[in-house]
Amino acid sequence: TIPKLASCKMIMIKPFLLTAVAPAFLNTSRRSIFPAAMSTSSSVNAPGGDQECDTPAAVIFLHGLGDTPAGWSSLQRKLPSLRPNLGKNVHYVFPPAPTIGISVNGGMQMPGWFDLYDWPIGVGVKDDKEGKIKAAIQIEETVEKLEKEMDIPPSRIVVGGFSQGGAVALLTAYHRRTEGKVPFAGCVCLSGWLTLKEDLNVTEEVAKSTPLFWAHGEYDDKVLFEQQAHGVGVLKEHGVKVEERSYPMGHESDYDEIDAMAEFLEKVLFPSSS
Repeated sequence: TIPKLASCKMIMIKPFLLTAVAPAFLNTSRRSIFPAAMSTSSSVNAPGGDQECDTPAAVIFLHGLGDTPAGWSSLQRKLPSLRPNLGKNVHYVFPPAPTIGISVNGGMQMPGWFDLYDWPIGVGVKDDKEGKIKAAIQIEETVEKLEKEMDIPPSRIVVGGFSQGGAVALLTAYHRRTEGKVPFAGCVCLSGWLTLKEDLNVTEEVAKSTPLFWAHGEYDDKVLFEQQAHGVGVLKEHGVKVEERSYPMGHESDYDEIDAMAEFLEKVLFPSSS
C-alpha cells in the first residue's frame, strides 16, 4: 500500500512482506539446529556421483522488515525443485530478526534488522550504522556455528536476503569479510540496497571469490529501483562480479526471480554441474 499521512503527520508504512511467493510455496516443516537460526536440509536428492554434492553447503537467507523466517522458509523446498543439486547436502538457514522500534513507523515494535529513518528508501537515505553492524554480527555468529557444528566453511555458504535482509547480506558479504577472513561462495540481494558505502572496502580475494546476484522490481515504491543500479555500480567498481536482473513488479518476488536465483546458487555451489 502507498504510505499514508497520519493526523500527526507521521509517515506510517506497511512492513516489507513477501506476498507474491511465500504463500504458494510455504512449507512449515523444519527443525531447529541453532538457537539463533532455523536450519533445514532438503529431502530432495540430487544426482549421485558428484563430489561437490557430497560436500556440505548452506544458504543463509534473511527476511525483510515485519516478516519472520517462515515468510521465506519455502525456499528449502522450492529451490531444490528447480535445481536438484540444491537439495542434497545443502542446509537452509533462516535467521530471525530481533524486534525493534522503527522510527519511520513512529517507533512501532516489529521484527527488523535495523532502524529506518527515511521513506521511501532511495539512494542517500540515512544509515542506522549500529543496528546494521549488530545484524551482520548475528549472521557471522550463525556462519561460525555452521562451520563448528556442521563442518560447513564460509567458502561453501551463500548469504542472501530480501529487502532489509538483502541489505544485511551485502554488508556481511562485502564490508565485513576483511583480510584474513574466508570469503563466502556468493551473495544474493533481492529488492535490497547497499548500505554504509563510506565504509566499503572489498578485498581482492572477496571480489574474486564472492559473486553477487541482485534482483529488483522495476516498480518498487518502497526500496526504489534506483538502488539496484547505484549499488551494482559501486560494487562493480570494487571488482565484484554481479549478475543483475530486473522484473516488472513492485516490492515483491515472483517465480522468474526465484528460478534465476536457483540458477545462480547452483553455479556458485556446484560449478562443475552448471
